[in-house]
Amino acid sequence: MVQFNLPKHSKIKKGNYFKFEKSSKNLKKINIYRWNPEEGVNPRIDTYEVDMDNCGPMVLDTLIKIKNEIDSSLTFRRSCREGVCGSCAMNIDGSNTLACIKSSNEIKGDINIYPLPHMPVIKDLVPNLKQLYQQYQSVEPWMQTNNKKSNETEGLQTIEDRSKLDGLYECIMCACCATSCPSYWWNGDKYLGPAVLLQAYRWIIDSRDEERQKRLKKVADEMKLFRCHTIMNCTNACPKGLNPAKAIGSIKKMLVTEKSS
Repeated sequence: MVQFNLPKHSKIKKGNYFKFEKSSKNLKKINIYRWNPEEGVNPRIDTYEVDMDNCGPMVLDTLIKIKNEIDSSLTFRRSCREGVCGSCAMNIDGSNTLACIKSSNEIKGDINIYPLPHMPVIKDLVPNLKQLYQQYQSVEPWMQTNNKKSNETEGLQTIEDRSKLDGLYECIMCACCATSCPSYWWNGDKYLGPAVLLQAYRWIIDSRDEERQKRLKKVADEMKLFRCHTIMNCTNACPKGLNPAKAIGSIKKMLVTEKSS
């Protein structure tokens, strides 16, 4: 029987326990993934007891309280606190989401927090998203026109054409969808993933853009696009309620239509 084991230095060990010394009727245990590459040791899970009666309602509030009052070495990203920037994307209670819009009260029992899965970790809850941003850049996510004069005038658009962008432009590139996609886990170096393909589709169908054919050709690749198997993890994981799987399906349909016409 074949037995698969994790590499020795990737096994997660039990870490430190930070007990709340005062009395509280609303204590909650927060289990957080910790790893510092400078220490040269295995990752660990540290547990913090937090008085939820003196803490904000969101998971991000809990993390900020831990960093400010219990353990200043805890590392994570955050910025807007309004679900707009995507900085605080992480795996909370088994699902990829934004810590700033995830309520602690929704989670029964302990709160388990890990970095986004299947991404290199820089430190603690901070993943390395360099590859994702390079792929995003590769689809050229900006307006492209052939007419130089059009760059000097306002780009008008009908209400109907503008409505086609709804559900696309709201993407904040938080990577929750990409890191929940099995195809991206195993082929992330070639498959563009749901976040980038949704962004590509946003420009492909923009009536003001004049490079539709070039954009379609750029993603028309077995690995870049067709590694999507419509598992729908991406749509389920999107904290903004978007549907990357639908966007990917629309690109596939456009390519098939282009070939048959």
